[in-house]
Amino acid sequence: MTTRFTGGCMCGAVRYECGTDPIAMGNCHCRDCQRATGSAFAAAVLVPVSAVKITGEVKYYEVIGDSGGIVRRGFCPNCGARLFGQSAASAGGISIMAGTLDDSSWFMPKRTSTQPARSRGTTCIRICRSSPGRHRHSRRIEVLR
Repeated sequence: MTTRFTGGCMCGAVRYECGTDPIAMGNCHCRDCQRATGSAFAAAVLVPVSAVKITGEVKYYEVIGDSGGIVRRGFCPNCGARLFGQSAASAGGISIMAGTLDDSSWFMPKRTSTQPARSRGTTCIRICRSSPGRHRHSRRIEVLR
């Protein structure tokens, strides 16, 4: 696993660097994440906030999430790219949106939320690590309905 990764917004005004392995990687299908992304899910990497160095100005917008707690979303005030998320549920952690990684080739979501809010008409595809003994780059695909 990469022990150092970088990323940033579309215009380059906000950059970040992380010097540790992720705590978790996943796709969240809760209704709050659907509204925030305009998509079926939010893909994110969770890391300790103390391991992330952010340069540039980040604006935060707070909402009450599906959990009932406050969720903070960090955006670039210039281009509007969503970069970060923080909530009471991940105290001491910060979520980095996977789409903002400079190199997202290593992003492999290990968790997919099973929130009942997942859109009924959406077919979700989860790529899983293959079973031991198979070629190390093999993957199996599961279709979740």
